[in-house]
Amino acid sequence: MSEAPEAGAGMPQSLRMPAKDFTSYQLREARAQAVSLATKNERLVAALGTARERITELGQQLDAVTRPPVTLGLLTGLPGTQGLSDVGSTERAGEDTAREREVAVSLSGRQMLLHVHPGVDDADLRVGRLVAVNDQMLVVAILPEPRTGEAVTLEESLDDARVLVTTGGGGTRILTLSSSLRHVAGTGEGLKPGDTLAADLRADIATALVERTSVEQLVVAETPDVSWADIGGLGPQIEQIRDALELPFTHPRLFQAYGLRAPKGLLLYGPPGCGKTLIAKAVATSLAGSGGTSGVNGRAAAFLNIKGPELLSKFVGETERQIRAIFDQARKAAAEDRPVVIFFDEMEALFRTRGTGVSSDVETMIVPQVLAEIDGVESLRNVVIIGASNREDMIDPAILRPGRLDVKVRINRPDETGAEEILARHLTADLPLAPAELAAHGGDREAAAASLRRVVVETLYARNETTAVLEITEAHAASDSATTRTVHLADLASGALLAAIVSRAKMASVKDELAGGEGGLSTNRLRSAVEVEARQNEEITGATTPEGWARLIGATALQIRSVRRLGREST
Repeated sequence: MSEAPEAGAGMPQSLRMPAKDFTSYQLREARAQAVSLATKNERLVAALGTARERITELGQQLDAVTRPPVTLGLLTGLPGTQGLSDVGSTERAGEDTAREREVAVSLSGRQMLLHVHPGVDDADLRVGRLVAVNDQMLVVAILPEPRTGEAVTLEESLDDARVLVTTGGGGTRILTLSSSLRHVAGTGEGLKPGDTLAADLRADIATALVERTSVEQLVVAETPDVSWADIGGLGPQIEQIRDALELPFTHPRLFQAYGLRAPKGLLLYGPPGCGKTLIAKAVATSLAGSGGTSGVNGRAAAFLNIKGPELLSKFVGETERQIRAIFDQARKAAAEDRPVVIFFDEMEALFRTRGTGVSSDVETMIVPQVLAEIDGVESLRNVVIIGASNREDMIDPAILRPGRLDVKVRINRPDETGAEEILARHLTADLPLAPAELAAHGGDREAAAASLRRVVVETLYARNETTAVLEITEAHAASDSATTRTVHLADLASGALLAAIVSRAKMASVKDELAGGEGGLSTNRLRSAVEVEARQNEEITGATTPEGWARLIGATALQIRSVRRLGREST
């Protein structure tokens, strides 16, 4: 009997179980594919995220490109807004408080009543602000107030929300104040007549206060502390000035009985450094009643010191505006029954003779403006105009005629007596004096100081080679002859020069004490100071033409042919 076949013999190979190593291989392959697919999936997720962000960005750009434009308008009122504190909002009685908000907006000059988007906060709705209006005529955004517009001048505040202004064309308008300007008006500074405002005249809204060059920066409203006792060597001139200016204020009834009026103005002219500015301050001090004298009606005077050159502006009409503001300020102070002194220093800088301009004739507008202020319909009661100049020949004759600057006083160079009076204000007995000077006068400080003052005067007014500064050749009109004369330091003396001499001697005394010496003012130091000033006097270097030298030395009637500085090259 034959044996049965072996189990599994003759069966196909595919029906057998896979080998163990083959199963492991397939498992590894499956795991590798899983890792690869996971990596690809991560890359796909990142790519999808980037694509989504890019699509969002492109969508925003598309929205921005296709977004309809908005129109900017000016918010002029809040007629339909409930519960706002801004002035101009009014409640409509009988209407539901939940009613849609409405505001008045000026769009290109058209007044319109528009609805407000719910996203706009009530606190942002303020009169005078810019608003954005979409194509559905809905206010969708609030912007800051405009800082530009037409410049107008404030004339008068009518109430908390309205003002009367003058436009550039000379017309008068009533404008509504923006919220910010109402806040300014409610502060201590407030809005003052003459202020410049930026306005939208189509909307009748004043939006901003324009900071311009203030007149207060050009007007020094100071309280002078200079009295007549502080000025020496000008006795006759001071008497003439006091008669012209003080008597009408101190004795008004007597002047009215005789039909006299106070002069409108006073011109102080003469060489520089001789006390013109000091006199103007002394006038204000005298009228104010300071320095031990009684005031006028018990009210302090106002002293407006106008810095002439700084008043000039390159902008057309700006100088005239400031002149008007100065006289307006003076009239307001005078309306309080206070004496007002307007002092124009360096007067020729502002009021030159018309037609003498080189590059531009600005004086053709400035001079008529000041003439209109002096002779205008509005009187200048209690206002005195004082002008100071060392070039009175350059001032327009219309200003100097009688009825305007009535009194004209020349401030001359001091003589020997006047020089000693001036030195008494600078070289006093309470200063440190050299021990030798005190010993020579028995310890009497007053006598020693008086002796030092006489030394200065004698040295300064001596006519010798030490004090000689110029040699002038003068041609005579009656003949062809010419004469030569020497100008000494005494011919150029001034109060400023005397003060400089004393100051130089004081400085020498200080340096001597610092070096271990005795110090103190002495005869030698004062004489040395005079000699140095003879060569360093500022006035000598000021003139460059024969006409300038003629004015400097007072030889206006002579024709100067040549000038030679002694010890220097000829001029």
